[in-house]
Amino acid sequence: MFTGLIEEIGHVRAAGRIGDGYRLAIDATTVIGGLKLGDSIAVNGACLTVVAFDATGFSVGLAPETLARTDLGRLRPGDGVNLERAALPTTRLGGHYVQGHIDGTGTIRSFRKDQDSLWVVIDAPRSLMRYIAPKGFIAVDGASLTVVNAGDDWFDLTLIAYSQEKLFLPRKGIGACVNLETDIMAKYAERLLRFNDSDRVVHAPAPPQQAVASRRALEEGVSS
Repeated sequence: MFTGLIEEIGHVRAAGRIGDGYRLAIDATTVIGGLKLGDSIAVNGACLTVVAFDATGFSVGLAPETLARTDLGRLRPGDGVNLERAALPTTRLGGHYVQGHIDGTGTIRSFRKDQDSLWVVIDAPRSLMRYIAPKGFIAVDGASLTVVNAGDDWFDLTLIAYSQEKLFLPRKGIGACVNLETDIMAKYAERLLRFNDSDRVVHAPAPPQQAVASRRALEEGVSS
C-alpha cells in the first residue's frame, strides 16, 4: 500500500516494448534508497514491480491491464512522473490508504490561480464519479488529494504552494491525462449493498450430540 504522499518527481529514461512485454525505465534519486528487486513503487499512482535498477534509476514492467487502465503507455522519454515507495509499518499515514490500483483516467479541464493556491478541474467518467464525493479522498497520479466539489462528470481540488512544487500535476497541460484511484471504502460499500441476507448461506456447527454420533458412525464404518 501507499500513502499518496509523493516522494519525488522522476523522469522517463526509456519506454517501449521488449519482446512480448512493455518496460519503463525511470531516472530517480530518492526512491532508489534501499531499493531491491521485486519491490513495489507507485509510478503516477500505479503500483509496479521493480525488475532492474542502478545508481540512477530503475525499470518496471507493465502488464496489458496496466496499459489499458492508465496513461503509462503514453509516456515518452523526458516525461515527469510522481514516485512513491511502498509504505512501511512505521510510515506515518499522512495521506490516505492508496492501493496503487488505478480505476481509470481523467482529463485536466482547467487551472485557476487563487492567490498562492491552484484550482484544478478534472473531467472523469461517470462510472468513477459515483465514488467521488466532496471532501472525500482521491488519488490523482498517485497523490492523495481532497475533493472540493463534484459534479456528474467532473470534480475539482486545490493545490497549496508546497504541493505545486512537489507534484507533476501543475506541469501538465490542459487536456492532459491523469490516473485516478477512488476511495476503496466506497467500492466496498457499493458491493456490500448488492448483497442481502437471502444471498448468504450460514452453516451452523453441528450440535455436540450429533457430532458425536457422526464420529461414532464413521468409526464403525456405517454410512450416515
